[in-house]
Formats: sequence, C-alpha cells, structure tokens
Amino acid sequence: MGASTSIVWFRQDLRVLDNPALAAAAERGGPILPVFIWSPEEEGRWCPGAASRWWLHVSLQRLDEELRRLGLRLVLRRGPALGALRDLMSESGARAVTWNRRYEPLASNLEQEIQRRLREEGAEPESFNGALLFEPWEICTRTGNPFRVFAPFWKCCLSRGVSASGELAPSALRAPEKWPLSLPLQELALHPRQAWTSGWEAIWKPGEAGAGAALERFLEEQFLGYPVKRDRPAENGSSRLSPHLHFGEISPRRIWHAVQEHAGRLLAGGSMRASEEFLREIGWREFAHHVLHHFPHTAEKPLRADYASFRWSRRSQDLEAWKRGMTGYPLVDAGMRELWATGWMHNRARMLVASFLVKDLMIHWLEGARWFWDTLVDADLANNTMGWQWSAGCGADAVPYFRIFNPVLQGTKVDPDGAYVRRWVPELARLPKAWIHRPFEAPVEVLAAARVELGKTYPRALVDHVQARASALAAFSDLSPEDEGE
Repeated sequence: MGASTSIVWFRQDLRVLDNPALAAAAERGGPILPVFIWSPEEEGRWCPGAASRWWLHVSLQRLDEELRRLGLRLVLRRGPALGALRDLMSESGARAVTWNRRYEPLASNLEQEIQRRLREEGAEPESFNGALLFEPWEICTRTGNPFRVFAPFWKCCLSRGVSASGELAPSALRAPEKWPLSLPLQELALHPRQAWTSGWEAIWKPGEAGAGAALERFLEEQFLGYPVKRDRPAENGSSRLSPHLHFGEISPRRIWHAVQEHAGRLLAGGSMRASEEFLREIGWREFAHHVLHHFPHTAEKPLRADYASFRWSRRSQDLEAWKRGMTGYPLVDAGMRELWATGWMHNRARMLVASFLVKDLMIHWLEGARWFWDTLVDADLANNTMGWQWSAGCGADAVPYFRIFNPVLQGTKVDPDGAYVRRWVPELARLPKAWIHRPFEAPVEVLAAARVELGKTYPRALVDHVQARASALAAFSDLSPEDEGE
C-alpha cells in the first residue's frame, strides 16, 4: 500500500522551484494535493492591499498553469484555514500537510495553532523555511538577544554561509485519483475594482516564470551598473525582484547563488562590488523579517518606546496632497505618481517621500505605511514596517532624527537632468534643469516660458523645507535617546 495523499498548503511561496514544502511532499511518494486558502479575515489589519491582491490574482493563475504542466492543479478554498484544511483532508484521505512558514506575527501564530491542532487530531503537519536565508531564531548577538543594528546582524549572517538551493524541478509528482472541488479564481474577488491597475500587466509579469526572467534580465543587463544606477530613479538600474520575492515566486537562496555564480563568471572589474551591494539589499530584507519576528508590535507601534507619545500632525489635506503627488516638491511628487501609475516606486524615491511625510509634514509614519500597503505590488509587512520606522527614526538601525532629506538637494543629486521628474510630473517638463527641482524659486519669466503657473498648473509648495526642517528638529530633539545595542 502506497503513501497517502499529502496536502501542500501554498502560502507566500507561489513557486515550484526550490520549494521545500513541495519537495517534502514529493519525497513521501504519495499523491500531492496543492491548495491555496484565501482567508483575509485571519490576516487582520494587514490583509493584502488592492495592489497586492491584483498581483496575487495573476500569480495564482501562473502557479496553477505551472502545476498543470507537472500533472497537478491548484485547489482554491476560502478560510478559515484550519477548517479548509480539515475539509480537504476528509475529502482526500490526506494525513500529511506541508507548508512554508510565514513570519508575520498573525500568520506565524495561525500556523503554530494549526500545527498544534492537527497534531492533536493525529495528522502529520510539517512546516519549512522557504522564505528566508536564516531562521529568525538562528541569528542572535553574543548575549543571545536579537540584533537591532544591521551591520553586526549581516556580519553574523555572512559568517554562517547560505545553504545551497533545494531541488530545482521536483520529479515524480503524483496526482490524486479524484480531485476535490475548487473555487473559481474569480470568486475570490482579488482584482480591485479601481481601474488604476488596468495597465499593469504590460508593466509586470507576476509568477515564477516572470521572476526567473527578471533575475536573468538583471544579471545580464543591469548587474555591473547596479552600484551606481541603483540610486538613480530615472535609470533602469534595480532588479525589481521585490514583488516576486514577497509572493515567494522566487526564493532568496536561488537569487543569492545565481548572483554569486554570475559574479564569479565575469571577468569585468566591479563584479564583486556589484555582488556585495546587491546581496546586501537581500540582507536588509532578511533583517526586516528578523526584526518583525522578534518585535511583532512594530507593525503598529514604534520600536523606540519614546516615540509612542509623539504628537504628529493631523492635517488631512497635507496627507491627501502627498498621496496624489501634489506637494509642490517635484521629486516627491514624481515618486508618488510613479507609485500610483505602476504599483511600485524606486527605493531612493521611497526614502525621500517617507522623509517628507514624517519630517516635513510631521504626519504619522503609519499613515504612510498604510498607503504604501494598499498601493505597492511588493507591499511586505516586514519591509514596509522597517522602511517607515527607519525614516521616522523610531525603528531598528533607524536614521537619526536630525537626518532629514532635502527634496531639492536630493533631486540634483539623484536626478540631475530631471528625467525622472519630467516623466512623472509632465507639467514641469519644459523647465530648465536648473529649476526642475525647485520651481517655487524659479523667476517669473522662466515659469512663463515653461508654461508653469504655480497654484494652477502645478501646486505651490506645501511647506518651506528650511522652516519645516527647523520645526522637526525642535520637535524630535525632545525625545530621549535610546541605546540600540548590537
């Protein structure tokens, strides 16, 4: 008598290659029943936003197509997850359930509870690490505490080495003799109602094949220029792998080894620097997940307790202007408009718009985090939380409160010719580059020649940055310093 059916519960691991849960089910030798359970209620406040749901819809289609090529199919069910798994076990006779762990607080707690309950009922649940290079409980300081500063965290990670990728193409996958019923994908109602996502399929290619193509394109076309171009928002210098990583369409281990192997094959100078700088960004993703695991309250509250009572501005009109890319600061507005148009924003622009919201406008970092959560295709709770708390100065290894990005100086540094601004803020396209990042200082005749009328064709600046910076320094300087340790 052969092995019984194994259920593979897909979570944020929507891939076949280097998928430990799928590989473990294949090793058992019995039929494999892949399932995805849509249960937004169990995600709490941080259920996927509109942009993420768009990506998820397409990614689930692609996963089903890939599984069908292997003789399987993806069964879709609604939650609660425990009830859905119990139903599938009853319908299929399965006793084993495998999945790859998630590390967000609610998701992790849910998985632990499901594992406990299923074991009590005589089932064989088993979870794996398919999302991170290291388990959060494996990396700690000399005193056994979690790291709160990136540099020593990353040094510790590098000293351990990254394990090899798993089996790239599982073989001998057996299908069940009878497939249980599956909901049509459309019934999950993942596609947002807003028309603003209508052109995204021309920009993005969700799914495992799209992830592999993005990695290959980055290595072949962008890799060597990464150290310089990564900070230029007008340049095609970043990998754009972040949404693929978030949805687990590609594993960080596969990226890690592909980058190192590619750098080793190149004879061109700078390959090692490019490798180190890119993999360091994978390290920041890792750090974000480790911090959220050890400090789960940070999704809603600051890591630094002294920020909890900080008096933020409640000027809703400023927040709305920021969301719409109408602040009067061109580089800020370009970033926000890129976000709305594409579901993504260049990392340098993300840091700038975040700094502007929390330091110039003095609006709570959670307001920005929630907007990003709804509009980013790569909205990831750990990375989103760390990025916003970093900008606000209240998180792990955060930027000091006195470091405030100057939108004009940043513009001249990272967008010197104004190409990024001209693309996303076309009403300023005719301005000479000397004024493209500071139209509020341009002479009247320059504005007239460029057909720019402040307050009509383009908004006046919401705040004076110099005055806003002084106000922010005064407000944040009252906070007590906190020792971050290692």
